[in-house]
Amino acid sequence: MLAKISRLFVIKTRWEAFLIIYALALGAVERGQVYLGQYPGFGGKLLFLACTGSVFLAGAKILDCLKYEQAATQPAEPGT
Repeated sequence: MLAKISRLFVIKTRWEAFLIIYALALGAVERGQVYLGQYPGFGGKLLFLACTGSVFLAGAKILDCLKYEQAATQPAEPGT
């Protein structure tokens, strides 16, 4: 039963990965807007860029890991 529940939290397809990245981006922009309100000026803009930039890094890592996991589960082609 626990194995069935744990499968819900595994990213299996690119579509699921993009949905998770979108959710991360929404949260990062929301947090960045809070930073712009708390720290007006250049400091707030830097913190906003740090929040949104982290989504690019996390998204790239998620997509790369998904690609490597799918390649590892596929059987090797004969002759290579």
